[in-house]
Amino acid sequence: MKQLYTARRRSMSALSTMSVMPVIFTMLLAGCGGEAHSQAAPAVTATTSLTVPDGYTLVWSDEFAVNGLPDTTKWTYDTGMNKQGWHNHELQYYSRARADNSQIRDGKLLITARKEALSGEADWGGQNYTSARLTTQGKQDWTYGYFEIRAKLPCGKGSWPAIWMLGSKGDWPAMGELDIMEQIGKEPANVFSTIHTTAGSGANGTGANTQIPDACTAFHTYQMLWTGEQISFGVDGKIHLVYANPHTGLARWPFDAPQFLILNIAIGGDLGGAVDDSVFPIQMEIDYVRVYQKPK
Repeated sequence: MKQLYTARRRSMSALSTMSVMPVIFTMLLAGCGGEAHSQAAPAVTATTSLTVPDGYTLVWSDEFAVNGLPDTTKWTYDTGMNKQGWHNHELQYYSRARADNSQIRDGKLLITARKEALSGEADWGGQNYTSARLTTQGKQDWTYGYFEIRAKLPCGKGSWPAIWMLGSKGDWPAMGELDIMEQIGKEPANVFSTIHTTAGSGANGTGANTQIPDACTAFHTYQMLWTGEQISFGVDGKIHLVYANPHTGLARWPFDAPQFLILNIAIGGDLGGAVDDSVFPIQMEIDYVRVYQKPK
């Protein structure tokens, strides 16, 4: 299914060099080779830790307890741009319900990228790499909540794993994008989160990074707390970015509407960069996905 929001997204080389004071301000990311400029942020609730808020209850989860393909009541596959090629000059073919690229084994979801060409597939667009892009679109979406995903990331030049969300209705970037976690294999310890809106998207998204030296060898919890007033991002309970609602309209805050979740590994592209074929296959291992909300 071709989807308008998949115009994703950017060249963000400035991100890896940002010096970020968490929750004090946000950063406006410049394009490739540009500078990172500080952007005055609305007042935010000062905090440095992130956990399930008091009063929130678990409303949706996947603990990946049953071996086999992902649960079709919770996940579907986004393959809509395979034939024409994915945005950002990405190099992967996203397969559908193929255990070589997405399967549950021993209590974990394994998303695997491989060096191979599925030239026999009707929607093959000439790609020499396969991967998977799992999404809850049409299955489940949320407005506000605390999101926690425990994962171990892939390593290797050219990899681009992501845990992120998109607006369920409307075009990108008008309905917003919430990048809970992104990382690129050429800078494996550098993990970053980004907000995309009409006022700032692609290379001009608002984001921050943090250093996780063992992101590729150990599991960490990637977290987001989204309320009507602000959105906080963290790793293992430590916040590295807070984005406050400026109350100036949809251009900067489209986040009072539902979003769905995406898990994927992209290969190469404007952000992933040059690919080292010797690293394949590579995996992102997800231990669980949990969503908590305040009772209505």
